[in-house]
Amino acid sequence: MRVSKEKAAENRQDILKAAARMFREQGISATGIDSITGSVGLTHGAVYSQFGSKEVIAAEAIRVALAKSKHLWQRLAERKGRKKVLPAIVAQYLSAEHRDSAGHGCVVAALGSEIARQPRSVRDAFTGEFKDTLEFLTGVMREDDPSSSYEDAIAAFVSMAGALILARAINDETLSQLILKTTAKRVMGPSKLRRINRRTRAKTAA
Repeated sequence: MRVSKEKAAENRQDILKAAARMFREQGISATGIDSITGSVGLTHGAVYSQFGSKEVIAAEAIRVALAKSKHLWQRLAERKGRKKVLPAIVAQYLSAEHRDSAGHGCVVAALGSEIARQPRSVRDAFTGEFKDTLEFLTGVMREDDPSSSYEDAIAAFVSMAGALILARAINDETLSQLILKTTAKRVMGPSKLRRINRRTRAKTAA
């Protein structure tokens, strides 16, 4: 039976959504095509006719998931304004809800170490979207503090992703929460400190 272009496109998106969720929950290597097809009610043939290989699915699913995360940050910026969005991004990322929702959360925290062992096409997809995310975060941080740099954005993101990984890994809820809260304070701290120092210098000069 022939499938319409619209239905084929819908199936493609369903496959990518399911794959992105399952990869983040179980890992790329541990997720088989059977699991993906079963979750969306499609056959192997339907999946392979769309993508050709699991490697292609992984590359596209990771690209889609990272782009979606950046889009959520962009929506936050639209609602709160770019000058106020950084605290909201940090609070959302380092929340217990995000920690407990790996299947719908940050690809970097869920799959970063495994992507290092994936084929080049998967790593290329990850790298391209991650660079875009860093550029967006740099812009947001500069709205909060004009002296912020691309390197500051790297440090902030790496700190948050590392904290999320550890908060998920340990089985001590108190320590897990402390890791999230302490990292949030550290990520927000430098920009606040620089603003205080600038105000102090301005008052001294006056």
